[in-house]
Amino acid sequence: MKHLLWCSLLAFALSPLCYSAEKPVLEAGAAAVDITPEEFPMNMPGGFNANMAQKAHDPFHARALVLSDGRTQLALMVVDNLGAGPDVLDEVKAAASAKTGIPVEKMLISSTHTHSGPSLNTRSEMASRYYQKFVHGASEAIIQAHAARQPAQVGMAAHPLPEEVFNRRWYVKEGKMPLNPFGRLDKVKTNPGTSPEVIERPAGPTDPDITILSIQDAKRKPLALFANYSLHYVGGAPAGEMSADYFGEFARLMPARVRGGEGFVAMMSNGTSGDINNIPFGVVRPPREPFEQIRIVAQKAADTAWLAHQKIGKHTPGLTLDMRQRSVTLKYRKPTAQQVAEAQAVLAVKDKNAIEQLPRLAQNYARNIVNAAENPEETVTVIVQAIRIGDYAICGIPFETFVEIGLDLKKRSPFAQTMVIGLANGRHGYLPTQEQHALGGYETWLGTNRVQEDAATLLTDQLLEMLKEMKEAE
Repeated sequence: MKHLLWCSLLAFALSPLCYSAEKPVLEAGAAAVDITPEEFPMNMPGGFNANMAQKAHDPFHARALVLSDGRTQLALMVVDNLGAGPDVLDEVKAAASAKTGIPVEKMLISSTHTHSGPSLNTRSEMASRYYQKFVHGASEAIIQAHAARQPAQVGMAAHPLPEEVFNRRWYVKEGKMPLNPFGRLDKVKTNPGTSPEVIERPAGPTDPDITILSIQDAKRKPLALFANYSLHYVGGAPAGEMSADYFGEFARLMPARVRGGEGFVAMMSNGTSGDINNIPFGVVRPPREPFEQIRIVAQKAADTAWLAHQKIGKHTPGLTLDMRQRSVTLKYRKPTAQQVAEAQAVLAVKDKNAIEQLPRLAQNYARNIVNAAENPEETVTVIVQAIRIGDYAICGIPFETFVEIGLDLKKRSPFAQTMVIGLANGRHGYLPTQEQHALGGYETWLGTNRVQEDAATLLTDQLLEMLKEMKEAE
């Protein structure tokens, strides 16, 4: 009898210890590494013409957040770049994984999509040097964030900033639609201007919310803030100067909003903004000096992130982590024989006056048609990722993703709050919905859009399946 009583007392005494050993202990670390180019002139990609920078107006960074619950380690990173491709990001992940032990499939790296950022090509010695600086700096950010881990608590919330996001695809008035580069009429026009004589109504919605993931240490001191806004970019940096756009300015301002200390790291990721920009169609905005509109948007975004932060109230420790990744094979779009013949006829035009009579960008897109026809690859494999942090979720999509897709994922997600990141782990062109494909317009043209027209549905289904699996694994 005494033996049984002793065993019972011992089991009771040890049970809290056993429970605490099983309960997740959430840790977090954050770091920012400067990846500003040092050699100029350098090309800034993002348009159809060469755009050379002579210097950097403001710094570029790789900003990383590492989370661990004792069973799962994962990394989230935002890089100031137009859209780093899978090849370079795979190098970053491999280098960081070798030093930290975080599996590469547990890393999500997204680009901000600044249009005044450096190229990552390697076609010259100078470009190759920057490529290596980017790989080293980005991997180092994850390594430093991993080394800085400490007990942490987390909260997620959203607050709207509707006045800085505008759907850029519009129906225009009868007789005002120009021919597209293929000599045909679309149903909608991208960036139609602001004239009420031309524009009629936007062809899609916006997502007004700034969603934040806030990280505090065990004493409730801010460690990091990971934000997300479905706004393409702002633009308007000084001519000939590189800029991290509003993403970089937001990161600079945010420590003052939440009283973050010396090691505090804020970052702004690009949401589902493939059809969203910062131009108020139908309204004539007063002139801005260089960088002014970037600063205005960043200040409003930082204020809105603070308002979201106030909604969190008490952050939560001990949250369970999960992260899943799937590879999805998509078919490349291929032009018809007629489209190829028409493109070759356009490229055969050499007379300057005759070229000027062609629809705008006709020869650019004719080259895209020919290149697509000559592409030996029939498919491309992309990855999508889903992350669970307690009752919060994050989705990553490697496209310039239409806002309708992000809104749909947020609505159908089984989690309390969901963030959707575009340009995650690569950049494979625009991702419109099938409904928007039917309307035509810049983002749907073969060349800016490269994959099968139902790709958005296929990728959304994969993400929702992963979210459901993680929710049911509780």
